Amino acid sequence: MTLRDLPALNAVLNATSAGLLAVGYVLIRRGRREMHQKVMQAALACSALFLVSYLTYHAQVGSVRFPGQGPIRTVYFAILISHTILAIVIVPLVIVTFVRARRGRFDRHRAIARVTLPLWAYVSVTGVIVYWMLYRL
Repeated sequence: MTLRDLPALNAVLNATSAGLLAVGYVLIRRGRREMHQKVMQAALACSALFLVSYLTYHAQVGSVRFPGQGPIRTVYFAILISHTILAIVIVPLVIVTFVRARRGRFDRHRAIARVTLPLWAYVSVTGVIVYWMLYRL
């Protein structure tokens, strides 16, 4: 694997996180707490690996300019800006959500998870969209 492969790896990690989040949601709705816990830990691991890979890539390459012009450029930056802001916000939310679950504070975990899950899913999905727009259009 080379540095050039990291953006695609990042997209795969984001897509995997999004899929795991969806599975985790279905599992907890069905009362399968132990499987939910394992799946959510896997989602957290994928997101952590993404963060390491993302920071490694951009520490070496810097920022990458979006080559598109016209209305697609506006769409790209709208997605990128919302993605970036929420990616910053989601880190402490995920940590608090995870810690509350680990401590058995399920009432408090559930309350914050209702905010964390959709934001985390949005960040994961828009991460894939940003990749496709930046590297595949």
